[in-house]
Amino acid sequence: MSINGRTPLRVHAGECGMGGKQVRTKEISREEAVRQLVYEQVKACDICRPDTELGILE
Repeated sequence: MSINGRTPLRVHAGECGMGGKQVRTKEISREEAVRQLVYEQVKACDICRPDTELGILE
């Protein structure tokens, strides 16, 4: 999440170390992740590639 806590910056897979347990992270459902990646154009993490894990082709 951005500093304002409302705007997502990146989507990570659950096991990704880049997402961490920082204050500005939150767990989301599979459906929400797909919506963020496809419709909201939130970027996928370049390390864990949640878009690939979810079956979303770019």
